[in-house]
Amino acid sequence: MRYAPPGLCVNDFAVLSDEGGYTVLHLQGPWTDRFDHLRMETSFGRATSADLVAWEPQGTAFGVGLPGRFDQQAVWTMHPFPYGDGLAMCYTGVEGLTAGGWPLQSVGLAFSDRRDGTAWRRHGTGPVVRADPRWYRTGENMGWRDPFVVRDDAGTGWAMVVCASDTSLPLRDSGCVGYATSPDLTHWQVHPPLVSPGDVDQLECPVLERTEDGWLLLGSVGATNRIEAWSAPRLEGPWERLGPVGPPGAYAPRVVTAPDGARVVLHTAPRRVALRDSGDLCRGMLAQPKALVVEPGGVRLEWWSGLDAWLEEATDRPVPHAVGDVDLTGPTEVVLRADGDRAVLTVHCDEKNVRVTGPGGSPLQDAALARPARRLRVLTVGEYVEVYADGVFVLMTLCYSGRPVRWTATTDRGVRPVPVRPVRLPSPYRDDASGIWPGAVA
Repeated sequence: MRYAPPGLCVNDFAVLSDEGGYTVLHLQGPWTDRFDHLRMETSFGRATSADLVAWEPQGTAFGVGLPGRFDQQAVWTMHPFPYGDGLAMCYTGVEGLTAGGWPLQSVGLAFSDRRDGTAWRRHGTGPVVRADPRWYRTGENMGWRDPFVVRDDAGTGWAMVVCASDTSLPLRDSGCVGYATSPDLTHWQVHPPLVSPGDVDQLECPVLERTEDGWLLLGSVGATNRIEAWSAPRLEGPWERLGPVGPPGAYAPRVVTAPDGARVVLHTAPRRVALRDSGDLCRGMLAQPKALVVEPGGVRLEWWSGLDAWLEEATDRPVPHAVGDVDLTGPTEVVLRADGDRAVLTVHCDEKNVRVTGPGGSPLQDAALARPARRLRVLTVGEYVEVYADGVFVLMTLCYSGRPVRWTATTDRGVRPVPVRPVRLPSPYRDDASGIWPGAVA
């Protein structure tokens, strides 16, 4: 249900798939609230899965380059993709910091004769594409990272999108999707931004996905800490902004075809330092897949039915990891955890809003509903809480307080029990910092 390598946390990632299952390459680093640009993410971890839910760590697959090279200090977000009988991979290299302490970023290229995400060899000793100062910041406050590569519209060349900074806009609003093209992956021509919203600080981890009508672009917006979507008939546009996809907290999306044939989105989710409510937010774990629904004028994430195989028979006993469905007939409060007689984790829902409160009724997260919901689905996995309104993913938050109790729903008609289905964890016995938080009582 959630994955991080033993003793570490996960940040941006990429997914490979073939007949044998799935492979994830991911940034990995120690648990800390202080991000060190040059020491936190110096290697890619690797994990494998048959179903996108249960992941097995396979060790480190890639690291920083030799001293003096463009990737000597850190390697950041990558995109591996099929190339011939093996793989190619564009990835972010950090060579050092500017005088003002900003990481100098560029994009490099590596190849492998395998399809399992291992045995990489670099192409040359330098990057294949850097930011062009005609359109993008190249020194302080620059961005040229998180490459994602697809075949162009003609199918004869390659197109790359990256997280970049638009020089024509004020810094606080300069987040954009940089754009470059190539006939052969090694020679790139940089173009003006593909998407430059004008109200975004950073537009990270852009992902391109083909649709029946053209292209879907997903990107992570730094200021709101959430995923947004754009669509276009062709790569060159025009691009239409479709708005948010999922709630704040879900970040760094990747689209992949699940074993049942559904298109799903995997994303990262944060944790808190020392696994306490008082800890600062830090990099976290890979979350379970959500179904990607693309309709005219909108995109949303929904509960993926492939997770149902990980749910046990319904019970009314207290369990730490569970899914419960609540039918709504009016304003409702669902208590998930308590400390003695005091509720410390509660989901509230009325016709217009869903919110989650913690100890003493402290607000944790809230979401406005597009339309009145008839049913809520609530998922708890360790400290994580996710809420789905009529199947749509609308809220996620964290809470480390309290002990599991029998779920109850309170309405103006009284109090009723809420049966839950316990979640079967793929690795229930992990006891390092990257294991699922076991609750107040292990």
